[in-house]
Amino acid sequence: MLQTVYISTAQPKLPQAELRAVLDSSRRNNAAVGVTGLLVAGGRRFLQVLEGPDAAVEATLARIKVDPRHRAIVTLSRKDVDARQFGDWSMGFELGAAAGTADLKSVVDSLVSRLSDRNLAAQFQGFAEIHARAA
Repeated sequence: MLQTVYISTAQPKLPQAELRAVLDSSRRNNAAVGVTGLLVAGGRRFLQVLEGPDAAVEATLARIKVDPRHRAIVTLSRKDVDARQFGDWSMGFELGAAAGTADLKSVVDSLVSRLSDRNLAAQFQGFAEIHARAA
């Protein structure tokens, strides 16, 4: 099973309604091909982990790379894993302070608290901390 983590920038900044529409579509598509993960949005930045069958994760990432709403996509990690970190989450999601979440760091800490991969958890916690300082 493949797990990949990437960071990207929204182009342009997406309104909440469009973010929700993207999330709904992603959840449907991911569930259909067995991809799970987590997406955290902080301002115009996205941090996402995708995991599942190699071909399904690669196809999902390929779609994201050609989506004109994303730019500056950087893969942070790509590895084979024995077990999912996100179980049956077709896509966990947190919008951050823009969605009314007062403390993105606390929300992310809660979301990743059950992960056995502490490096993966630290990537998301660091992202949330940096975003909190910039807000």
